[in-house]
Amino acid sequence: MTKSLEHQFSMLVREIRKENVGNGPREILTRFCGPWVICEMKGNLTNVEKFMISSEDGRRMVHDARTKLVKNIYNDPMIVAKLEEIINAKILRIFSDISLEEDIAMTVYVLDRPIS
Repeated sequence: MTKSLEHQFSMLVREIRKENVGNGPREILTRFCGPWVICEMKGNLTNVEKFMISSEDGRRMVHDARTKLVKNIYNDPMIVAKLEEIINAKILRIFSDISLEEDIAMTVYVLDRPIS
């Protein structure tokens, strides 16, 4: 059951990212760890972003834009409600960051209860 739930959560995260960023991650690995949902996403950057990160200014702009965009996505109560519905738990906090050099993003969802 947990693997199926992890897969469903990954698919919803991919859909949300695709709708709001323009492309979804190439790979998503989701794991439930007590009251945390951890999503590792590979292959996030667009071709334009890959070109931009070749300079320091471009790297800073892409990182800032990606970070702010993800924060704005999760400010939408409808999006959060979709995620909460799948896991049947409340999301208390969301932490997200991206490594541009590796093209790996991590998002940690802190829940009000453990998922088993």
